[in-house]
Parts: sequence; structure tokens; C-alpha cells
Amino acid sequence: MAKTKTNPATGRKIKAAKESEGKLTTAGRTALQKGQFALPPTAEEKRRGQKGSYPIPDKAHARNALARVAQHGTPAEQAAVKRKVHAKYPGVDVGGSKKRKK
Repeated sequence: MAKTKTNPATGRKIKAAKESEGKLTTAGRTALQKGQFALPPTAEEKRRGQKGSYPIPDKAHARNALARVAQHGTPAEQAAVKRKVHAKYPGVDVGGSKKRKK
């Protein structure tokens, strides 16, 4: 049985496992270092004790961060996430250089 911890922001019990079936759990996200996020925390996220937005602890999460920021992020956020993902995982296609069809 997995150990449980208490989320400091909500007081709810959470699993101590970092991933559950390939998905990042609350405990896993809480355990990530600041450098494992593509964007620093906003003022609201800091108030809630979060370390940042768009976690990128591995290539799969980096690809997901690119997809999510493309849907919901500002152009500045999109550029920042692309830079961070490219710096951490050079093999991941971050887009940006679209080839035109003739």
C-alpha cells in the first residue's frame, strides 16, 4: 500500500507515489523541483504553495506542456515553454519552423 501524505495547501490526504499509471500525482507534482517546470509560479500559485506551471520532468510531460500551452497560453508563455523544453530535451520537436508545401 502506498504511503500517504497531507497536501499543505488543502489538508487532503494524497498518495506518496510520484506517478500512478504514468500520470503525475499531486504528491509527485509537489515533490518536483522548481527547475522541472517550464514556467515560474504566478502570484496565485505562489500563494497556494505551487512551484510553477507546465511540469516537464520527462519527455512525455514536455510534449504535453507544449500542447497545453499552445491551447491556453499567451504567445509569451508559448515562447518560454518552447525555450525551456528545447533546452532540457533537444530531441523533442518544439515546432516553430513550419515548412511550407509547394
